[in-house]
Amino acid sequence: MSTGGQRLSPYNPAMTTLVCGSLAFDTIMVFPDQFKKLILPDQIHILNVSFMVPDMRREYGGTAGNIAYNLKLLGEDSQIMATVGHDFAAYETRLDELAISRRHVRAIGGQFTAQAFITTDVDDNQITAFHPGAMSFSHENRIGDTAGVTLGIVSPDGRQGMIEHSRDLAAAGIRHVFDPGQGLPMFSGPELLELMAGAAALTVNDYEARVVEQKTGRSMAELARTMEAVVVTRGAEGSTILADGRQIDVPAVKAAGVVDPTGCGDAYRAGLLYGMARGWSWEKSARLASLMGSIKIAHRGGQNHRLSREDIGRRFHDAFAETL
Repeated sequence: MSTGGQRLSPYNPAMTTLVCGSLAFDTIMVFPDQFKKLILPDQIHILNVSFMVPDMRREYGGTAGNIAYNLKLLGEDSQIMATVGHDFAAYETRLDELAISRRHVRAIGGQFTAQAFITTDVDDNQITAFHPGAMSFSHENRIGDTAGVTLGIVSPDGRQGMIEHSRDLAAAGIRHVFDPGQGLPMFSGPELLELMAGAAALTVNDYEARVVEQKTGRSMAELARTMEAVVVTRGAEGSTILADGRQIDVPAVKAAGVVDPTGCGDAYRAGLLYGMARGWSWEKSARLASLMGSIKIAHRGGQNHRLSREDIGRRFHDAFAETL
């Protein structure tokens, strides 16, 4: 196990980062009133409610799509490993326009691409329905079919796919991040411990950290002793890295505006991967990750921020007096 987040070999631009996770459509609808006015507490057992939503938009999303998009903004090419459905054409065109590789994006016949239907009221309460569709077949993609991969991440996806991709990356000796996210409820404590055992790092938000501790019976500090680092994001309070027996607190970068948190965690993870690929310290990597999250939150949707790498570099220097 390496220490301090130092690279195992010199950085080479030909190195490949594999992003395992979902590609999804997010349909977001806004109800211009309060849910509580239409949902009667004493009638929950016979709930039958319809919301008029005059504002609706469809966004490109999914953990793998969002991470790869942010890596592209940083000038980093990656390969997405995901399964999609028969309705993927528009997203496919978008990936091609962005020059993001589809080499390991597999189409599953008779299935829809994963999609979330999110209705938000004026109090920012949300009602979400998620259809996994083709994502449930993610295990049909194999790590063994890739070539030249030197860094990876396993983000929320189909349960069996997350298990197999984590195991296979570890067996191949490929340094990778385990990012269970919304997939946490699918795994038992022993399963989580096994999946983390082969990873270089664990990334979770503060709520997910408590869930992991509860399921495994181990603290974040104990888990950090079994891998290079544990990274816990805390929203506006920044993030905490546990590595080499130390706790490193990285502040959040002030955002131009707080518009939409969707995809902020994915933007953060892209910054982390960018630093890992270059052998940066965990602190510097987390600083860039923090900046990427702050850039994303000022825009609606997970992939609508369009800063150049030069713009990102200037903001990074302004925030931390460091260069990309």
